Amino acid sequence: MKKLIITVCLCLPVYLSAQLVVETPLSARLTGYDINAVLDPVSHIVRGDMTAWWVNSSEKPVPDAMMHMYLNAFSSNMSSFTKGGRWSPAGDEGWGWVKIRSIYDAKGNDLSGSMNFQSPDDSNTNDRTVLQILLPEPVLPGDTLRLSIDFESKLPSPIVRTGYEDDFHFVAQWFPKFGVYETAGMRQREADGWNCHQFHPNSEFYSNHSVYNVSVTMPEEFVAGSGGMLIEEISLGDSLKKIVWRAEDIVDFAWTAWPEYKSLTRKWRDVDITLLTTEVGLKKAENQFEAVIYALEYLDERVGPYPWPHLTFVDPPISGSGAGGMEYTTLFTSAGGGVVPSFLKMAEMVTIHEFGHAYFMGILASNEFEEPWIDEGINSYWEQRIVDHYYGNGYGLIRLPFIKMSDADQGRLGYISSPSRSISTNDLPSWLYPHGTYGMMSYNKAAAWLHTLEGLIGTETMDNLFREYYRRWAFRHPSGRDFISVVNDVVRKEHGDRFGENMDWFFDQVLYGNDICDYRVAGVTSHKIKSYSGIVDGDSVTYTRSDRTSDTLYISRVSIERLGGVSLPVEVLIGFDDGKELLERWEGKESYKDYEYTGTTRVIWAKLDPDDKIDIDVDRINNSWSSTQKFHASRRMTGKFVFLVQLMISMFTL
Repeated sequence: MKKLIITVCLCLPVYLSAQLVVETPLSARLTGYDINAVLDPVSHIVRGDMTAWWVNSSEKPVPDAMMHMYLNAFSSNMSSFTKGGRWSPAGDEGWGWVKIRSIYDAKGNDLSGSMNFQSPDDSNTNDRTVLQILLPEPVLPGDTLRLSIDFESKLPSPIVRTGYEDDFHFVAQWFPKFGVYETAGMRQREADGWNCHQFHPNSEFYSNHSVYNVSVTMPEEFVAGSGGMLIEEISLGDSLKKIVWRAEDIVDFAWTAWPEYKSLTRKWRDVDITLLTTEVGLKKAENQFEAVIYALEYLDERVGPYPWPHLTFVDPPISGSGAGGMEYTTLFTSAGGGVVPSFLKMAEMVTIHEFGHAYFMGILASNEFEEPWIDEGINSYWEQRIVDHYYGNGYGLIRLPFIKMSDADQGRLGYISSPSRSISTNDLPSWLYPHGTYGMMSYNKAAAWLHTLEGLIGTETMDNLFREYYRRWAFRHPSGRDFISVVNDVVRKEHGDRFGENMDWFFDQVLYGNDICDYRVAGVTSHKIKSYSGIVDGDSVTYTRSDRTSDTLYISRVSIERLGGVSLPVEVLIGFDDGKELLERWEGKESYKDYEYTGTTRVIWAKLDPDDKIDIDVDRINNSWSSTQKFHASRRMTGKFVFLVQLMISMFTL
C-alpha cells in the first residue's frame, strides 16, 4: 500500500503540468523548473525568479537539498574551475557568478540562513559551485519539495561554454539546479544520497530529466533560441519582448540571444529543426542541416527514436567561439561552419558530435562527472561512424588528392600518438585524469576500443546491443556496468560462448586496465626442403640426393608477437607466391605464435588484422611484412602529416 501511495504521489507533478511537447512523459520527471527571467544586455546579468520542485522517490526522508551553482566557477581565480589557470576574466567586468537573493519553501519558510557551500570533490573551500540547503523538515517519501527562488546570474567573459562577448550571449548553466538524488542500487550505489559534483574544466553534466517553463524578457532586436519549444513571443513595448519556451524530459535548459543571428528552419519527419547562424555561416547552412539530418536518421535506425518534435542548433560567431561545440539535449552548438574549407568536414563533424549527445547525454543520461567515457566516448564512436558513412566512402573527414583520412582514424591518432596513453585507466572521474589526458582517454581511447568491440562481434551485433541499451535505459541514468551488462547479454544471445562466458575480459583490459594493445609480424621465412644427407648406420655414410624441379618443397614460417599487455583475438592473412591467401585466427593470449606451412609454394607476405578490426592496436605499421617492398618510411611520414592535420582540427574544436 505504501508503494502504491508513493507511485501516485510521484505521478502528480506529471498530471499537474500539461503535455505540450511530447504526447506522454518520457521520464519519471522528478524535477521541474518554472523560470521568469530578464536579460540585461549591458551588464550581462540575468535576473530571475523561479519555482523549482523535486520529488523524493526514495523510501527514506531527505533532510536537505543540493543544487548546482555553476556560474560561481567564474567568480574568482581560486574556484576549482579557474585555479589551474585555464580561464581568466576579460577585465574586471568579465567575472561571472550566480547569487540567490531569496529562497522560500512552500510553507513560506525563509531558507536563506540554512544555505552553505560544499566541495565534495576536492575540499576546496574557495569553490562555491555546490550549494546545500538544510530544510526545516525532511522531505518524506513521495512528497514534493517546492522552492521559490529569486536569483541573479552574471555571465562571464570570455565565453567558456557559457558567457558573453559584446552583444552575443550564450546562457548555459545559469540557474540554481538540483543535483540527482540517487537511491541504493542506482548505478551500483550502496546507499541513498545526493550526487552533486562541483564544476570542473573537464566535467559537465549529470541531471534529472526535467520539465521547464521558461520566459525571458530581452530587447526586441535580439534573435533568440533555446532548448525549448517556442510557445509565444510577446511584444511588451518600450523595445522589449518576452519569449516563452517549454521543454519536457531534457536534462538542462540553455538559451542564446544575439541581434545578428540569421534563423533558418528545416524539417525531418516530425522534427522541426532551427539553425541560428551568422551572415558568413549562411553559405554553409545547407551543409549543417544535412549533417543534422544524417545524424538523426543514422541514430534513429541503429540506436532508437529521437523523441522530441524540435531541436535548435547554433553556429556562433568567431567572437563567441567559446560557446561552440557544446550540447544541451535539444539545443547544441557547432563550430566554424562558415570558415572551414570544404575538403575538411570539421564543421559537419562537430555538428554530428554535438547532436549525438542528445542520445548519450540526454536520453541515456549517464553521469558524465564520474564516467565521462560512457557519454563522450560512445558519442565519439557514433560520430565517427556517421561521418565516415556519409562523407567520402569511409574517409569522411579529409578528402584531398594526396591524403584521405577517416574521422575514426583522426580519433584513433589522438590516442595512439599520446605519450601518456598508459598512465591511467579509462575509468576515472573526469576531474582526476592526470597530465591532460582527459580528452584522449574519454573521447579517443574509448571510441577506439568501441570500434574494436565492433570489429570482434560484428557491426550487426553492435547495432543490436545499442538498440537494447536504448530500450532498457532510455531516461533512466545507466552506469558503465549497466552498459557492459547489455553487451554481455546481447553477445551471448547472438554468438553463444564464442567469446567466453561474457565480455568482461575485454572491458577489464581496455576500460579498467591501462595496458596497450600491440601485435606485430616479427618476420616471414621460406626455405627449400633439402634431400636427406647424413650418417645412416653409424659406421658408414649414405648420401641420398634427389634433384627436384617442378615439385620443389618449401617450409615457410610466419612469426607473430604480442608486444602489449592487452590480449585480443586477431586475424592473420597469409599470402603465397602463387597468389593464394589463407586467413588464420589467433586468440592472442600467448606472447608469440608461429605458423608453419610446407608445400610447393612459399609465403611471401603476412598481414595482421587485415580488416583493421583492432582499432586499439597502437602500431599498425608493424602489422605487415612483405618480401618484395616495404612502405614503413612513407607510412610514418603519412602518419606525421595526419597528426598535424589532427592538431589543426583540435585548434578549432572543444
